[in-house]
Amino acid sequence: MANEFSASKPIYRQIAEQLFKKMIRGEIKPGEKLPSVRELAVQTQVNPNTIQRTYNEMERMGVVETRRGQGTFVVEHTEVIDDLKREMRSEVIGQFVQSMEELGLSKQDMLLELDRFLQKGDPK
Repeated sequence: MANEFSASKPIYRQIAEQLFKKMIRGEIKPGEKLPSVRELAVQTQVNPNTIQRTYNEMERMGVVETRRGQGTFVVEHTEVIDDLKREMRSEVIGQFVQSMEELGLSKQDMLLELDRFLQKGDPK
């Protein structure tokens, strides 16, 4: 897991988002055990308290559950992952639209540019 973090967002949220993306892509499956707090702290090179906060937040969101003496597991309910996917997709699209509006593009121009990009690839 990458350990380069943005200063614009708390590290625990960035780690949670990395884990969410792995869940959405199927790299982490429902019911699968997540690395221990210490293991993930070593992998990400952050303080174990930050990882604990990440897991606490994910548990509060209903994405994982902690089983005493066993560890932290992704919930079995795939609806939770589907909801995460919808939320993340909406956030990414919102950021795209905002960025395009800041560049002065109309919605029609955005659609044209997006279609052009998808047809031909990156025009760089």
